[in-house]
Amino acid sequence: MSCILSQHTSDRTSYPAFTALRRKYPNWALVLAAGPEQIAEDIRGAGLANQKSKSICGCLREIEARTGGFSVSLLEPMSLGEAMAWLTSLPGVGPKTASLVLCFSFDKGAIPVDTHVFRVSKRLGLIPDSMTEPAAHEEMLRIVPEGLAGRFHLGLLAHGRAVCKAPRPDCDRCTLTEVCRWFNGASDIAKPKAKPKRRTA
Repeated sequence: MSCILSQHTSDRTSYPAFTALRRKYPNWALVLAAGPEQIAEDIRGAGLANQKSKSICGCLREIEARTGGFSVSLLEPMSLGEAMAWLTSLPGVGPKTASLVLCFSFDKGAIPVDTHVFRVSKRLGLIPDSMTEPAAHEEMLRIVPEGLAGRFHLGLLAHGRAVCKAPRPDCDRCTLTEVCRWFNGASDIAKPKAKPKRRTA
């Protein structure tokens, strides 16, 4: 549920909201019993509260109907494809949210493509500039070596936050300019208004 709270917002707002929610409702049955209107008030600080509260309660209701409880441990023996399909069939759960759960809770090799990973991957030329975010999840599975999903996600996430920022990257601090298609002028990658500075030693 913390992954749903993190949708379209930063950790700075989603983490406190999730912590407060769990403090008020020590088990998921209580969250479901409270209902989406009350939960929306409880998570207001995380943004899109009405939408997220409906997704949270909808997920909990569906998980309980499928499993008789609120555990998703049944995902453990599933293949990555099966587990992804199971999760994305839940209300409000898309490829990124499902990938976060599978990568960090089940070590299944899914690669979460958030806004930072998506942007950096395009600029480096790992994926085409025309590729959509859902398609990027599939492509990352193809190009990232097995066992490196979590490290790859966290590495590109950190790079996107600190250096390869939107709308304009800080290329003079980047260690990847030699292999970056965006920096080296690839014509098929969107450019910012200002030309990036070349990194110096």
